Amino acid sequence: MKKLIICLGILVVGNSHAQKVSWQKNIESGTQDFLSGLAITLDGQYLVSGSTIQSNKNPFGDNQNKGYDYHILKLDQQGQKIWEKYFSGNQHDYISSTTATQEGGFILAGTSYSSLALDKKEKSNGSSDMWIIKVDENGEEEWQKTIGTRYSEEAKSVTQTMDKGFVVAGSTNNPKLGFGSKDVMVVKLDKTGKIVSQLILGGKGLDEVEKVIATNDGGALLGIYSRSGIYDGEARQKINSRDLQSLNSGLNLNPTNSPSASSQQSATSTNNNSSNQTRQSTTESYDINFYGKAFRNEGEGDYWIVKLDKDGNVQWEKNFGGLEDDHIRTMALTDSGYIIGGDSRSQTSGNKTAKLEEGTDLWVLSMDLDGNEEWQRSYNFKKRDVLMSLNTITNINSQTKGYLIGGYTQSEGNVQKNDETFWMLYIDMNGREVWRKYVEGKEKKNEERLVSAILNRDGSYILAGTSAEVLGKENWKVVKLLDRDVEELMESKHIQIYPNPVKEYCYVEIGLDFDQADIYVYDMAGRILQQVQTRNKVTKINTSKLPQGVYIIKANFPTQKDKKLTIKIVKD
Repeated sequence: MKKLIICLGILVVGNSHAQKVSWQKNIESGTQDFLSGLAITLDGQYLVSGSTIQSNKNPFGDNQNKGYDYHILKLDQQGQKIWEKYFSGNQHDYISSTTATQEGGFILAGTSYSSLALDKKEKSNGSSDMWIIKVDENGEEEWQKTIGTRYSEEAKSVTQTMDKGFVVAGSTNNPKLGFGSKDVMVVKLDKTGKIVSQLILGGKGLDEVEKVIATNDGGALLGIYSRSGIYDGEARQKINSRDLQSLNSGLNLNPTNSPSASSQQSATSTNNNSSNQTRQSTTESYDINFYGKAFRNEGEGDYWIVKLDKDGNVQWEKNFGGLEDDHIRTMALTDSGYIIGGDSRSQTSGNKTAKLEEGTDLWVLSMDLDGNEEWQRSYNFKKRDVLMSLNTITNINSQTKGYLIGGYTQSEGNVQKNDETFWMLYIDMNGREVWRKYVEGKEKKNEERLVSAILNRDGSYILAGTSAEVLGKENWKVVKLLDRDVEELMESKHIQIYPNPVKEYCYVEIGLDFDQADIYVYDMAGRILQQVQTRNKVTKINTSKLPQGVYIIKANFPTQKDKKLTIKIVKD
């Protein structure tokens, strides 16, 4: 794993609008831990995720896994631990992506080398598989899925779509169904974890997906780091999962009940492995589609952006790059399309019109909904600039007014003053720089690595990474950083409800500063149905017992009696 050295200690900055630390959480481990990321829940809490070797625990007796396990930890809005969970196989299991779901829980995606054992409820298909786990808000498993072939598959990113299903994006090196040395594998799941469709796409080389995000039309956008040229081989026809065994494709994705598969299973019923496989089979039937890259690479590595529709089919693709290496990192939605960000080593060349200043610069593209370029710009801090977060900033009417970028600069050679420190960059909707600032660290330990930076709805930044006195004994560190300049960008409404209309529950978000709030739910006759006391900016309200109709939510503030907020909700 690449080490990102950056201070996560007490943070200060030499700026008129200084940052301050709201809270800092140190999660001690004493073993070799890898933190992979953060997710912010709808109610403003935090899920920290990573992979851990549980050297001091033995919950499974002699069957205890000696490798890495999925490790998740939920913190409340003040950074206090709510719960901690592990999911273990009998080999190494690495979590790579975690997303908060619309239901209030989380979807976990990663790579598993484990067979059917311990917490893993489906057998291994090959060298490594995608391992997807859906958990509720208390970290309890709702379902899990193992997806793979007899070759190597890895999950890199996961998102929830508008239909409450999921899109998992990762990679495969299957030589029979792939296009190059490494291809992108995209799996669409429904909300229960059933596979709806699968897509393999690539060119004649290496293609690695970095990010998948849900789009407003129910589809998804893929950000792929591509080292591939155009695929000019024979066109691939889609395959149904129930025909895979009869086609002798070498795949092992959910053995089926089709006539050809059934006869094959019958012929080999005396084989123990085949019998076990049959017992694990399901009746899922879905299409596996293929898409060969239609654009040539401009240089060593390019941004390859692919738009999928709600059924997982390719709508369009775009390729951007210069003559050297350009690495896409992340993407976000705008009111008119998409914003794409990454790192570039290319001078103006190919279809890159933004210039390179020094070493590795940030390279940001704006695209409309059809993938047409609106503008592109580059930004430089020092020798090697690495983008970690890219967030669209909107006004109170949800119109894009700019973008906040977070990242760090890593030294190449001699360490300089501002190397390896977190920075923020704010640009307007046309990509023009408005301001930038460094966040300097104090009281850092010998080994610290920043892994994730995420912008919260209240204008705070949540930074997470690992910290250790010596390598091999890493602790996790999470810091909530307040910044006046960022807070002023966030035009929050005084009170918001989501979702609205509501069903089982809703979230009340208060955009004012307060010490304590009393939240009331009234019916239209003025009767109080519920009362909740809170100190949180976001509070979950149970609406499951309310009949269909219209209700009033009011927020009063005991220490600020002149402030009263009111909003309507509709119960479906």
